[in-house]
Amino acid sequence: MNLQDMIRPAVRDVPPSGIRKYFDLINEMKEAISLGIGEPDFVTPWGIREAGIYSLEKGHTHYSSNPGFIELRRQIAKYVERKYDAVYDPAKEIVVTVGASEGIDIALRALVGPGDEVIIPEPSFVAYKGCTAFTGATPVVIELKEEDEFRLKPEQLIKALTDRTKVVILPFPNNPTGAVMTEEDQRKIVDVLKDKDVIIISDEIYAELTYSGKHRSFASYPEIKEKTILINGFSKAFAMTGWRIGYACGHPVLIEAMNKIHQYAIMCAPTTAQYAAAEALSSCDDEVDAMVREYNRRRRVMVNGFRKAGLECFEPLGAFYVFPCIKSTGMSSDEFCERLLVEEKVLTVPGSAFGACGEGYIRATYANSYENIVEAMKRISRFVSAHK
Repeated sequence: MNLQDMIRPAVRDVPPSGIRKYFDLINEMKEAISLGIGEPDFVTPWGIREAGIYSLEKGHTHYSSNPGFIELRRQIAKYVERKYDAVYDPAKEIVVTVGASEGIDIALRALVGPGDEVIIPEPSFVAYKGCTAFTGATPVVIELKEEDEFRLKPEQLIKALTDRTKVVILPFPNNPTGAVMTEEDQRKIVDVLKDKDVIIISDEIYAELTYSGKHRSFASYPEIKEKTILINGFSKAFAMTGWRIGYACGHPVLIEAMNKIHQYAIMCAPTTAQYAAAEALSSCDDEVDAMVREYNRRRRVMVNGFRKAGLECFEPLGAFYVFPCIKSTGMSSDEFCERLLVEEKVLTVPGSAFGACGEGYIRATYANSYENIVEAMKRISRFVSAHK
């Protein structure tokens, strides 16, 4: 028996994440600085950790209901209304997931299959295309451009829509570019989609990490709210990556379908993390604000550092990544990252890992200490100077 033949082509033919090999390499290097992994260097705020610990001390170690504890869903509903002006019924319109990633996965599995198309603006999070392919649906890529500040333009969306389009993914604030959509940009996209029979998956995991004005959710637009699934979570803003906790909000019909997959595949999100997440939403605004201020300081250092090194660098206004252009070096994204890691012991990620249109760019995260970022920028400047 050839075991490879037993694997579904939809799974077998999807390449592994273009990010992973760099993490394997850095583990073998001493004194290396990682600007690769999108994980806050902050420890989860103490109040959140304490709530998780207390739940264990009280013996709260059993399953929750499939969509999550109702108290947490009530807190999510309050938070989303307070922050994003989107109102949801906690009993019927919210499901607590194992990270935002599970929310994306079960939304796609509930909605699409062979013959359907999913529109994915790229560069973007690597899971969108993979999760789409696993369903048997076809990813349709829109290539975002630096001259448009990596924003989705309505004419691009119109061109990509067909009678097979079932889902449009809106990944803003964006990983890896740090791009955001202004309200003017959003309204143009809303106008395109409001009368279309498509579902919108709005991935807003970086909503709190914005540096110019307040984030507005696509779910706050009445014209498209019914057909929008809002995906969010706790990993980025609350420094809770290892807790694996997220949520999805949407129309009861959509959430019921997603919860059906969730209950068969997962049962429920980790209960300890659910208690901690409820505390995060209710009492940690100040801690989040402090982390955002520090990210903003690091962001400016990194953007200026790449520019001083002689690389063009679009200014990101969201998330915690920069996406400088390395075309002037004559190297591919892979070659640049590999040589930078070997020669200067700085880990970055090739832009091509986030879609073909990311070639010629690299992603660097400022979710690292200020001191490490300053040192990394010195090394990068030295590297670029040596390869002009």
